[in-house]
Amino acid sequence: MSSAFRRFEVLLPLKFNDGRSVPEDLIADTLLELRKQFGAVACETQTIRGQWQHEGEIYRDDLVRVFVDVPDVPENRSFFLELKDRLKQRFQQVEIWVTTYPLEVL
Repeated sequence: MSSAFRRFEVLLPLKFNDGRSVPEDLIADTLLELRKQFGAVACETQTIRGQWQHEGEIYRDDLVRVFVDVPDVPENRSFFLELKDRLKQRFQQVEIWVTTYPLEVL
């Protein structure tokens, strides 16, 4: 197995920016999309609580972390850049936090 892998982590909101609960099927659809694209996906189910400020407004988030370990190739980075835009629309968010870092698989 190649050791040139990268982990992409996405924080998905459990509430829309206006405070309404996100329907569970939006998260399920996102997990399905990632599994279809990469063959596997993982999700941590504990709630991650965050606060952030945008244009003077304070947002409080309840989030779940979704992550995928994939080969470190430009196509996968492009996929996640495009996914981020889709997720911002899907979850009606000002921002969706996507992080990535190199991963060594033993």
